[in-house]
Amino acid sequence: MASDSLPAASSGEHLTAALRKCGALRGGCVRDVAVESSRDTLISHIIRLRLSYDGEAAGAPRSVILKVARASRVDSFWFVGHYEFAFYRDVAAAMPPGIVPRCFEACRDEESRAWHLLLEDLTDTHRIATEWPLPPTADACKVIVRALARSHAAWWDDPRLGNSVGKWLDADAADRDQKFAGQITAFLDKIGDVLSADRCGLYRRLIDAAPRLSQRYASHRNLTVAHGDAHVWNFLLPNDPARDAARVFDWDAWHINTGTIDLAYMMAVHWYPDRRRLLERPLLDCYYETLIANGVEGYDRRALEDDYRLSVLWHIAMPVRQHAFNLPPVIWWNNLERIFMAVDDLGCRELLS
Repeated sequence: MASDSLPAASSGEHLTAALRKCGALRGGCVRDVAVESSRDTLISHIIRLRLSYDGEAAGAPRSVILKVARASRVDSFWFVGHYEFAFYRDVAAAMPPGIVPRCFEACRDEESRAWHLLLEDLTDTHRIATEWPLPPTADACKVIVRALARSHAAWWDDPRLGNSVGKWLDADAADRDQKFAGQITAFLDKIGDVLSADRCGLYRRLIDAAPRLSQRYASHRNLTVAHGDAHVWNFLLPNDPARDAARVFDWDAWHINTGTIDLAYMMAVHWYPDRRRLLERPLLDCYYETLIANGVEGYDRRALEDDYRLSVLWHIAMPVRQHAFNLPPVIWWNNLERIFMAVDDLGCRELLS
């Protein structure tokens, strides 16, 4: 990225002020800023900045990650970046350390809809488990699931949920169910001819059963802050597990839900049957054990199993949403095939009776 196109948040003056405000920089100031790398995602630019200082800078970060809105996506996807801003403002700051990357600054502008995040750079100490779309090793999956469970345990049935942290998804159930039905109907109208009559019928049965199935959520029990996009490539694994822990990043789809909504997305949506059948139950056990070890009470292993099956069923709607967001068919079509196979493997159709 050319220097003249760098966002204002990457200037030495801005970084100095931001790092001082959060306590990461004391008497010194940022002298030079160099772009180490940059890449685009669907909605943002991710820029790794190398920092040089003048004066006292002991403990100050030598590099940071600047995540900024893509100008071409602000109008259509502004809310996504604002969700992540809210996560770092309201959620991450109240979590135990070592679960998510540290956020040095989170800013948004309601009028322009621009936003940016200044995040801890873990490039030198952590790594992505595997190259998309390959699943990780069994050991790496356990590290990932433990990190997710620690994150969920930190907010399990917290009284702030739905009050100062997040909103209940069932706040307006009638409008929600109508929107849900509309999304599926539009999807079937557009591509229904490439789906079997059985799969089209399953979508229609889910619409009819949605108010009843939503009663689990309406209990507002055994819920937490769900990531919402918890595929394995949104986790950073430590190079030295004896010294550091895995981190969970990209929180732009967070919401209040069951923890299993993330597990089902990770495994049932993204893994083909052989891999999922091999690892699914051991990883559910690993997740449950980590929840209990981190203080979750009153939630038994059978309840986890029930929630997981229900989450798998709900996720047949995920390809519908991905199609609506114009994600390429290589993503949503493969996700559709995998989630329907998981629904059949786990007997999730029974939940519609």
